[in-house]
Amino acid sequence: MSPSTPATPAPATPRRAPDVVGRRILPLLGPALVAGVAYLDPGNVASNMTAGALFGYLLVWVVLLANTMAWLIQYLSAKLGIVTGKSLPELLGERMKRPWARRAYWAQAELIAMATDLAEVIGGAIALNLLFGLPLLWGGVITGAVSLVVLAISQRRGARAFERVITSFLAIIVVGFCFSIVISPPDAAATLAGVVPRFEGTSSVLLAASILGATIMPHAIYAHSALSRDRFGLVRAGARRRLVLRATRVDVTIALAIAGTVNLVMLLVAASTLQGVAGTDTLQGAHDAIGEAIGPVAATLFAIGLLASGLASSSVGAYAGSEIMGGLLRIRVPLLWRRVITLIPALLVLGSGIDPTWALVLSQVLLSFGIPFALIPLVALTAKREVMGDDVNRRFTTVLAVAAAVFLVVLNVALIALTVTGA
Repeated sequence: MSPSTPATPAPATPRRAPDVVGRRILPLLGPALVAGVAYLDPGNVASNMTAGALFGYLLVWVVLLANTMAWLIQYLSAKLGIVTGKSLPELLGERMKRPWARRAYWAQAELIAMATDLAEVIGGAIALNLLFGLPLLWGGVITGAVSLVVLAISQRRGARAFERVITSFLAIIVVGFCFSIVISPPDAAATLAGVVPRFEGTSSVLLAASILGATIMPHAIYAHSALSRDRFGLVRAGARRRLVLRATRVDVTIALAIAGTVNLVMLLVAASTLQGVAGTDTLQGAHDAIGEAIGPVAATLFAIGLLASGLASSSVGAYAGSEIMGGLLRIRVPLLWRRVITLIPALLVLGSGIDPTWALVLSQVLLSFGIPFALIPLVALTAKREVMGDDVNRRFTTVLAVAAAVFLVVLNVALIALTVTGA
């Protein structure tokens, strides 16, 4: 080559395509968004709005703490389903050799599932009453009917279609509950001060326990393992499993970021606009107060968000209940028939004239009984190498999970005790 001939440039090193987030992880997202709807059910709305209305920004830290613990718990549940190809109820059913033990465990889990359903149907009924003036009983019937349609879609179209429907509801929930904060922003300094853990009397402890009890719910733990199983099946160890677990961490992070933000927004809206306003300890009262303080558009969107919350969470709750029965009793009742049967207690409550907000609070107390039965086995199973293989929890993860379990169990016992004593 002559000196005047320019050197041929070396071929450019091909640029690696952007990380797998866009091309490989994105199609794997979804199960956590469905399970995350449980963190935005009407029980959460009632607890967060009441906390903000009564104590202002005091319990901001509780919402943040609950969401942090929920991330770990939901990831462990999803990981269990991915690694074993089975749901938590299925694994428990296999390990309980005595029929009476399985039936007793199923009975408490079924009671918890019914309490969950009660809260969600009541929330939907209240929303329809606020929007259209429908009697609560008819609102409950309509909420149940819509959830039947959603479940029929899941049976006929599969897990992906179910995820799309629930995710659409989730988008409505976000808009419905977050609109008010755009119109009436909270006090930034007071919000920051609320990050510091503290209480002001027994009532604030009770509300903190209610927020945690309404956030980390047994049926979400059961459901997430089943949702991951239905989407991915048994994922063998290797590159595919590593990818699915990585996608699951992203999925859980997105889902809990959305749920945590919306829960925090509920509390902040109540703290900035409803504090000290009479009657805001009920969903109806909170709706009316938002309308007076921020405007009718904000109140209407709040009611729409509440309706989407009831419809979505009711569908997910029915899915979880079906999995509990199938896994523990090894009996598969058609999902739609089961949905009809589990609607009956909620409709009886709505038709009896019982105060719906009181019934909502009672359902949250019942949920507290189920936390240890779902959480402790989850932590124990994911810490066993014979169950999880190489994806067994690291020691630090197990320590964190045990600490979260102990904290939640103690706080839920406190919730029950304070509620029973009328504190």
